[in-house]
Amino acid sequence: MRFETDAVHAGTRPDPTTGAVMPPIHPSSTFAQDEPGVHKGFDYSRTNNPTRSVLEAQIAALEGGKFALAFASGMAAADAVLHLLSRGDHVVAGNDLYGGTRRILTQVYERLGIRTTYVDARNPNAVERAVRPETKLAWLESPTNPLLRLSDLAACAAIAHGAGALCLADNTFATPYLQRPLDLGADIVLESTTKYLGGHSDVVGGALAVNDPDLRKRLAFIQNAVGGVPSPFDCWLVLRGIKTLALRVERGCANATALAGWLAAHEGIRAVHYPGLESHPQHDLAKRQMKLPGAMVSFELEGDLERAKRFVSATRLFTLAESLGGVESLIEIPALMTHASIPADERRKAGLPDALIRLSVGIEAVEDLREDLERALAAARG
Repeated sequence: MRFETDAVHAGTRPDPTTGAVMPPIHPSSTFAQDEPGVHKGFDYSRTNNPTRSVLEAQIAALEGGKFALAFASGMAAADAVLHLLSRGDHVVAGNDLYGGTRRILTQVYERLGIRTTYVDARNPNAVERAVRPETKLAWLESPTNPLLRLSDLAACAAIAHGAGALCLADNTFATPYLQRPLDLGADIVLESTTKYLGGHSDVVGGALAVNDPDLRKRLAFIQNAVGGVPSPFDCWLVLRGIKTLALRVERGCANATALAGWLAAHEGIRAVHYPGLESHPQHDLAKRQMKLPGAMVSFELEGDLERAKRFVSATRLFTLAESLGGVESLIEIPALMTHASIPADERRKAGLPDALIRLSVGIEAVEDLREDLERALAAARG
């Protein structure tokens, strides 16, 4: 079935007992057994839960994968992947990553003896040069958070596989509607279901999708052993959100494309980062690798950080808040918010300016969003 149909139907069937169209929420922590060790597929909700099973089946279908695993947050999913590694192992990662990902790599796993080399993953040769004999994982974001850079996922996956390493693609910005990294050679796809899959800023969750049954078995063991699993209600919220994923992402992309073009032509804007613009250095790769260029935009104002702070504080429709991917539009300054945990010199080395502004463009009327930004620009000029 096509994506839009899978988003509504994959993994779900009317409840055989009641005929309920939406999957039931199963809040039970434990399940009755017919005799010791004999049950109906569920024994304890940390290990498995009927509502979670439906969500995992649906995410696997959307990602074009054979298996998916749901977690309590995107970082819980990331942590499960890093639990595959051992002391002495090495990771090659893009240098423009979500701040939480860089934090767990540097402040948690480095002290456990797992080292990471950060490279400009726009260039597959830079990924290849960073590979060592002990490299076990390549960690990519495409598009990246917050500079909207792309990695050639097929080329980077081939490099990782040539070194005997796994390739992970964080697909949160793109969603499986716009890009399916498993089809491009990635071994693991990570989604923060908090974002576009949930889509309504009312749930925190994460997911991994894979094709290899042994890899799925190893990750499922970690999911159960470590226990970072979502509640049945959180699973149900993500299931509800997924049904409108294609519609929401289509509208967000259309709005983002219009706003990015308007910002790029505005005299008060120094630079706009958006893969849908022909001026984006990887515009052609975006057209090959993605269905649409996404609903995230970042840009730099003329002026300093104080002006940027005045600007983001002056919007009315764009809410000043972290996160992304909801139906409502959000605005933030990564250096002061989502990426504040990264030292300033490392941010600048990666090309992240202190005054960069990131937009998560929602589904409102684009004319109203543009007027909101225009008002804020006037307020920022003082």
